[in-house]
Amino acid sequence: MYLFLRVAMAVAVTGLAAIGVAGVARGWTPPWGRRKVLRPKLWGYGSLLAAAGMALFAFLGPLVEPRPTLYALPVIGWCGFMAGLFLQNLSLRPGRRGGDAAAETSA
Repeated sequence: MYLFLRVAMAVAVTGLAAIGVAGVARGWTPPWGRRKVLRPKLWGYGSLLAAAGMALFAFLGPLVEPRPTLYALPVIGWCGFMAGLFLQNLSLRPGRRGGDAAAETSA
């Protein structure tokens, strides 16, 4: 079971890192995110940081057969993953204001 999870996690981390490299090197984003991403290089850096954090968390934390004695590394990986998601969020276009604010200004 652990082997299946390790392979699936390796494929996911590799795919996320490849998309991040494409974002940093070429300014490319996946088709499902092209309309939302304003700064593709920042999005790529966030993707790379998220991939590194996810790998650090998964391969040094829950997917290790003998439980690790140093618990700080998976926590650092989780924080890196969250920081990568935060960078990706910063790279998106700002959303529109809610319907309540627009209704108040027109009334």
